[in-house]
Amino acid sequence: MKIISFHSFGDADQLYFTEASEPKATEYQVVVKIKATALNRADILQRRGKYPPPNGESQILGLEIAGEIVVCGGKVTRWRPGDNVCGLISGGGYAEYAVIHEQHAMPIPTGLTFAEAAAIPEAFLTAWQALHWHANIKNGQRVLLHAAASGVGTAALQLIKKAGAEVIAVSSTEKHALCKKLGASACIDYKKESFSQRVEEMVGKDGVDIIIDFIGAAHWEQNLACLGADGVFVLLGFLGGAAPQTIPLQMLLQKRWTIKGSTLRNRDLIYKSKLIEDLVNQTWNDFAERHLFPVIGEIFPWEEVIVAHNLMESNTSQGKIVLTL
Repeated sequence: MKIISFHSFGDADQLYFTEASEPKATEYQVVVKIKATALNRADILQRRGKYPPPNGESQILGLEIAGEIVVCGGKVTRWRPGDNVCGLISGGGYAEYAVIHEQHAMPIPTGLTFAEAAAIPEAFLTAWQALHWHANIKNGQRVLLHAAASGVGTAALQLIKKAGAEVIAVSSTEKHALCKKLGASACIDYKKESFSQRVEEMVGKDGVDIIIDFIGAAHWEQNLACLGADGVFVLLGFLGGAAPQTIPLQMLLQKRWTIKGSTLRNRDLIYKSKLIEDLVNQTWNDFAERHLFPVIGEIFPWEEVIVAHNLMESNTSQGKIVLTL
């Protein structure tokens, strides 16, 4: 089968097509003929040599897929060949075929294309995990959301609205229209103004109840200035650095903050299975009825993977970037 690999760690020009053996399903896995896969920041980091896949997982890039099941392992009971599924994998999406555990495959919501389905798993599972499993979001709360026009951000905007909470979106100005369309009550351009000052102007000294952040050190002090008493801060990345200069333990105690770091790729089988089941049970009807939807900025044939990677690294894209086979 054809796969996309890279010659050595580096920029997108290192990507190239080559051949590899088709993956074999174990007893609880299915083999999927991939029709679409979506890009993630993890792909960029792995290509640069900064984010290796978990032990035992495929070295091929790609964390989410949509396609048709062609082979089922001997103990698979949920699926049969010919079923169309999407799902989250720990590697192997940039290929013609991939394997996925039967409990991690999800039916494609009614009416969605393969490209749309491929844009759901990582974005919505990450956002659902952050908002519901970590932050325990409630109706009427205030959420400060960074990278609000990204794949995870656009998923989170919709899920915050669904939960009945209010969201302040942080993104560059050209992305504010999309954020407001998806439910943001206010938008802040972090490049042009202090987002902590703007948040205080909007909500006063009480601050926000939840912060979802991908930036890390560069936003650390401003984020804490925004977080109210009993607030929950969920850190999903550190694009702006991993070592903040100060950790205010006195404020942590006085305000009873909860600060959580979270990943998804290296979670175990049972955790991912429960998270996937929860998301499907709580949202799949919303996808079928278009109350929820994946936001896709660009779709490229997978032959244009270098262009797609360069677009993601430019930080100008909005929503997901999808490759079709």
